[in-house]
Amino acid sequence: MALFKKNKEMETESLSAEQILEKYDRESTYRRNLGKWAWVVTFIGVYLTLFHLYTGFRGAFASQIQGPIHLGTALGLIFLLYPAKKGLHRKQKGVPWYDVILAFTALFVGYYNVIFYEELVTERIIFGYNTLDVIVASLGVLLVLEAARRSVGLPIVIVASIAILYAMFGNFIPTKLFAHRGFSWETVVTDLYLTTKGIYSTPIQVSSTFIFLFLLFGVILIKTGVGQFFNDLAFALTGRFTGGQAKAAVVASLMQGMVSGSSVANTVGSGSFTIPMMKKAGYRPEFAAATEASASTGGQIMPPIMGAAAFIMAMYTETPYSFVMLAAIIPALLYFSGVFLGVHFESKKLGIVGVSSSELPSIKQLLLKRGYLILPLIVIFYTLLSGRTPMRAALIAIFVSFVVGLFQRETRLTPMKLLKAFEEGARTALPVIAACGSAGIIVGVIVQTGLGARIANGVIALGSGMVITTLFFTMIASLILGMGLPTTANYIVTASMAAPALVLGLDVPVLAAHMFVFYFGIVADITPPVSLAAYAGAGLARANPFKTGLTAFKLATAAYIIPYIFVIHPELILIDAQPLSLIISVITALLGMVGISSSMIGYFARQTVKWERFALFVGGMSLIIPNVYISVAGLLILVSVYFVQSKRPKDERKDTGVTAMG
Repeated sequence: MALFKKNKEMETESLSAEQILEKYDRESTYRRNLGKWAWVVTFIGVYLTLFHLYTGFRGAFASQIQGPIHLGTALGLIFLLYPAKKGLHRKQKGVPWYDVILAFTALFVGYYNVIFYEELVTERIIFGYNTLDVIVASLGVLLVLEAARRSVGLPIVIVASIAILYAMFGNFIPTKLFAHRGFSWETVVTDLYLTTKGIYSTPIQVSSTFIFLFLLFGVILIKTGVGQFFNDLAFALTGRFTGGQAKAAVVASLMQGMVSGSSVANTVGSGSFTIPMMKKAGYRPEFAAATEASASTGGQIMPPIMGAAAFIMAMYTETPYSFVMLAAIIPALLYFSGVFLGVHFESKKLGIVGVSSSELPSIKQLLLKRGYLILPLIVIFYTLLSGRTPMRAALIAIFVSFVVGLFQRETRLTPMKLLKAFEEGARTALPVIAACGSAGIIVGVIVQTGLGARIANGVIALGSGMVITTLFFTMIASLILGMGLPTTANYIVTASMAAPALVLGLDVPVLAAHMFVFYFGIVADITPPVSLAAYAGAGLARANPFKTGLTAFKLATAAYIIPYIFVIHPELILIDAQPLSLIISVITALLGMVGISSSMIGYFARQTVKWERFALFVGGMSLIIPNVYISVAGLLILVSVYFVQSKRPKDERKDTGVTAMG
């Protein structure tokens, strides 16, 4: 088992993993040295978790009670945990007095809606809001923005602030497309904070019911040791084959993606182990980092948990989450197949062989000794598919994870460990809650001003009413927003503005339109020039960040093609799918991934010349399109290129004009 002993290089890389995570993931920049405030943070965090466990079992309160408790408690924790400036989280000892004031102010304004719930939903609607209501609403909006800046980053605050300014001064806009009558500050903030039209709209409602419990499930499941089990199982399954080290990284990230929905966190968590191993095997640092980043980014589209935005998608599209989960399976497998095949062809190109079987763990022994660790995932799949609500499914899965942890002494959750797990679950949810609250501001303004319909009409006009051009402009908008906004907020914004253009203007199925913007919001993490997951991987690999981003873009090319296909042919996401045609479509799409991946890498049966790369790409694209005649033509192209290359001597190296991965 020499393969799994940490060598000097791995130790050096893993030591810097936390610093890299803090650099590229704003969510990780929380205070470590809380001093006397540590017990307060633990108390509030455990309380927040117990509240969600209770409502998961009992059923959620009214949205204007559930949401404010959820958000107000989270805001209090954010101001205690996240400093005003990014670099202070390690320098400061304890919590400054001004953050204590902000924390308790946030708790007060959050619980204000709960305390005065009856008045807010009855008297205030008839007689209007009083001065205290306006003050609290103003503080609430400002505190949500500041909490988001600290825990998520500045871009979402800028977008939300522009939205507020637009709501107030829309009457000064000269163009008829975006102009509206304008609203006063009092009207804007009370609508955003004291009703369910803004901050407490769908994003926070979903966050306060489904998302928190699923994040807690992920935290408890990781404490059972499932992460290391996934790594070991991935190496056992793929390690002996060509490029086994890199293929194991892809498979491990696929499996861990079923639990965690963060691109950067997945990249750093898995990459601190897999990237040094890939470099040692002979891969270039940029390729090793790009492989991990591409595979980790795909975790957000891998059922059952996916990214937090998937739960909001279920609410927006009025689709059961169980169907959203099933609809995502084929696109997710195609995505990972593309990355896996890219790794295979790069390994063949470089002549990197697998690991000796004697150095790999036994699959049989792994499953016998630790196979029970996948039981919570099986349970959550089953409970969701059996028709139970996501809240109840998550609750059952949390309980099963706790029981599974009892099987080994080191993973057994003692009362103190359980309290820490509850605190960690709350802390993990904080950036998602802040992002949902800020996105709620944007949604509220869109509803208040009618901006969504205006932008939808603009997108349709820009695309000249054609599906492909409209999809292209929607993709660009999703990618640009995704470069600054977290996936959840990006999806909420694009679902409110861009998706309606596809649904209302082009008759695209609702789920297909929302899945389209969801995908492109995710792959923004590996799209240059701002590809945070790729940059995080580059930090671990000591690689060039921009070249790593380009390489990740090429490896994950499938992610930029598949959404177009399932919009045009929605059977790939199980809409009106017939079993036989679906099976044929999946098989041809997988063959298409072979052509596209080999084209991107520059290797098929042999190293390719330029015309072969072009032919392979055309053939691959033709196979992905669910049309029998086009697919047959694509297959003939691939077979022809293979036949031509097979006649070429193995040791012959043609000048392709590019290095590995271009």
